[in-house]
Amino acid sequence: MAHLYESQNVSVDYAADGRLMTVIEEWQRWLKTEKRCSGHTVAAYGRDLAAFLSFLQNYTAMTPSFDVLAKMEVTDFRAYLAAKTQEGIGRSSLARNMSTLRNFFKFLERNALLSNPAINVIHSPSSPKTLPKPLTKEQVFNVIKTAGELQEDLWLKKRDMAFIMLLYGCGLRIGEALSLNVRDRPKSDTITIMGKGQKERVVPVLPVVRNIIEDYIKERPDGAPANSPLFIGARGERVNPGVMQRQMRKIRNMLGLPQTATPHALRHSFATHLLSNGSDLRTIQELLGHSSLSTTQRYTGLDADTMMDVYLHAHPRAKK
Repeated sequence: MAHLYESQNVSVDYAADGRLMTVIEEWQRWLKTEKRCSGHTVAAYGRDLAAFLSFLQNYTAMTPSFDVLAKMEVTDFRAYLAAKTQEGIGRSSLARNMSTLRNFFKFLERNALLSNPAINVIHSPSSPKTLPKPLTKEQVFNVIKTAGELQEDLWLKKRDMAFIMLLYGCGLRIGEALSLNVRDRPKSDTITIMGKGQKERVVPVLPVVRNIIEDYIKERPDGAPANSPLFIGARGERVNPGVMQRQMRKIRNMLGLPQTATPHALRHSFATHLLSNGSDLRTIQELLGHSSLSTTQRYTGLDADTMMDVYLHAHPRAKK
């Protein structure tokens, strides 16, 4: 029997009996309140679990329950991975799926609901370690310009341009930008962002970014109440990430950009362009909201020529 659970304004179908469904809702509340996962992360975990339960229902011809989950064997988990592979899912997504399942099963065990050691035997496929692929400065400017040409309504044109400028100008994650309300918009040279793990950071804002956001606000047909979402759709609701991702796909197709030209690539571009202009990694770490410098160091491979030039000009022993 399918159950519905509202997450990020999207209904998710779960194949689960009543007791299991109750625990799924408790797990999702725990993710958000105790683990401080973002709404987007909780929604992604929910979709992963829903896909697994749907597979399990078809695989066992039974409605998933505590008893069904407790009796799963290693071969059953491997059958799920094989089914997802046949669907064409990549290694990164497979790894995330298994991470979701481990998280859920650990939650069940911690709460003395069931224990199934079989899941610990399954090794997740390793995720390919790919470096971020930023856009060039010219490509970013073309993306911003094209964003203003796709929509028919002036306020939507300005919305898309403001969104892209905010991601590129401030290095925000897509979820961080879309979670802002009108009252949160930058009114000075900085903006306060609530990032992963409910960690606040203060990010500088260029006048050009602030001005394009204000232009969009002035054109909004609803008058932009302070407590309303900063980025809204045609019906006044908070914009879903998928909407902006689709817009970015249209833009990259028009400009002939690679598939790596996603909204998140604008954040990578922000960091890369700062790095190439002499900013240090510690500063970029703070601006991006990374908890570890090792995460930020992934960006150093993006502009090796610039890094070598800085090294040769800055190291005392490099000077003759």
